[in-house]
Amino acid sequence: MARIPVSMTINGQPVGPYQVSEYTSMLDFLHEYLNLTGTKFGCGIGVCRACEVVVERGDGSLETVRTCINNVGRFNSKKITTVEGHGKRNAEGELETLSPVQQAFLRHFSFQCGWCTPGFVNAATVLIDRLKREPVTAARLEDTISEALGQHVCRCTGYVRYYRAVKEVIESTPGLVKSEG
Repeated sequence: MARIPVSMTINGQPVGPYQVSEYTSMLDFLHEYLNLTGTKFGCGIGVCRACEVVVERGDGSLETVRTCINNVGRFNSKKITTVEGHGKRNAEGELETLSPVQQAFLRHFSFQCGWCTPGFVNAATVLIDRLKREPVTAARLEDTISEALGQHVCRCTGYVRYYRAVKEVIESTPGLVKSEG
């Protein structure tokens, strides 16, 4: 198998260059090369979205990308955030605070087994990033949340709690919901 060099920024830290098989999935790279195991293997075919990470686009906006169906080469030279990278860390690298999304998920006990939670955290983070640029009306808020999270599979059926937590974060963050009219 051919080997390719990959370098990227993950959770604010430069990573690489690593020489990896061109067929290495990003999920395997995170787990096996970096010991970042928060990103979960769910279905292996890109349907459940437990494996999503956040990728920064060239314009600074964010998108989610599934790691079980995308090889590590797709992420070369990109800025990526995994579920481990959302909280704030001190100079020693110790976690000080969780992100607002993670805190809301805890308050609402959104997860049961927690397997799908990393994908939901990343999707909600991307939604909030988008709403900072394109606020939604209050009348469209629940539909917008459903559109952003609706393809995620939670086998424990925690959807209502995830949605409530995301709605709480959006409604409590100034500028994400615009007035009607």
